[in-house]
Amino acid sequence: MASVDECRQALHDLASRLERHADVGQRIDLDRTLACRVTDLDTAFHGRITGGRLVDLADGDDPKAKIALITGSDDLVALVQGQLDITKAVASRRVSIKANPFDLMKLRKLL
Repeated sequence: MASVDECRQALHDLASRLERHADVGQRIDLDRTLACRVTDLDTAFHGRITGGRLVDLADGDDPKAKIALITGSDDLVALVQGQLDITKAVASRRVSIKANPFDLMKLRKLL
């Protein structure tokens, strides 16, 4: 099981990667709050996705977030490191994403 610090670092790594690629190609038109709930650690993180970037990352849940990513710690780290395919993870219910269908289509471009 990955630690809270490893999950936090994985999200910061994802934010850095998105930042590097935000201006490459077509900009993602998405401005939504995001909550990442890590089930096996009983912890959460929140931030905002805007312009293809993940910003304002902080500890704690945002129950009103428009997008919620729910997963275990090991799966979160594996997703960010590219070791777990998001489509397969959702299909096998290792990862759950709660968002409206239009936001899901835009998120696929980011992940």
